[in-house]
Amino acid sequence: MARDDLVAGRLARALETRFGEKFAVDAAQPGLADLAHLAEHRSHRTYDAQPVAPALLRLLFACALSAPSKSDLQQGDIVLVADVAKRKAIASLIPDMPWVKAAPVFLIFCGNNRRQRQLAEWRGKPFVNDHLDAFMNAAVDAGIVLANFIRAASAAGLGCCPISAVRNHAAAISDLLELPDWVFPLAGLCVGYPAEAGKITPRLPLAVTVHTDRFTETDTRAQIDAYDQRRAKLVPYAKQRDNSRFGKVKLYGWSEDKARQYAEPERADWGAFIKARGFRLE
Repeated sequence: MARDDLVAGRLARALETRFGEKFAVDAAQPGLADLAHLAEHRSHRTYDAQPVAPALLRLLFACALSAPSKSDLQQGDIVLVADVAKRKAIASLIPDMPWVKAAPVFLIFCGNNRRQRQLAEWRGKPFVNDHLDAFMNAAVDAGIVLANFIRAASAAGLGCCPISAVRNHAAAISDLLELPDWVFPLAGLCVGYPAEAGKITPRLPLAVTVHTDRFTETDTRAQIDAYDQRRAKLVPYAKQRDNSRFGKVKLYGWSEDKARQYAEPERADWGAFIKARGFRLE
């Protein structure tokens, strides 16, 4: 029981750090260790020199691809970028993220709707669901595989950092990795043994993101203002975005950062790229 009390305490502390409120955690709750592991999640961008063994990597692939899949369609694929020249080329496209080049392992998680179309052809059946949902199913499957990999890697003592910026260069990366039509890069992932512990990143309070029976926005602005204050104390931003355009503010919180981030065009060509890969988005 003493061990359970310790794990329950870890879980309660992680959740309070994450959400800014206290959670009652029963030491008799099944799965405490797994729950604590999830609550203590951190992203890692610096890694030590220890390589990741190929056997471990293969094990993690298998665990990741054990994820739930829409209708068992299995539309999430993983590309291990092992070639030094290819990794260097991808890193050069994202120079403000040096961990893409430095991480011991770099992966690209892909949505794959190609196999489903091949199955229709091979079995002599019409493929009649050529619309937006075909893309969505593949994207969601790939995202779940990505999340499963991160969880498995963390359980094995590894650290990860997802890289959505691969979609800023989707066409170049697709050409580099020879991705065929109906296969697209969803996100990259840096993987390695962490060089530092990392920090728990605070999240919006559950009052903002969890709804019962209907969507509500009661006190959302006040809740986010309070979240900005709490997050700025725990994990302040190292710098403010685009001061030349927006000036420098005293409290630079999450909402200010995200508002500035989306004041700049980003991935406006993503829809055109997905259509060029063969998807119909109607």
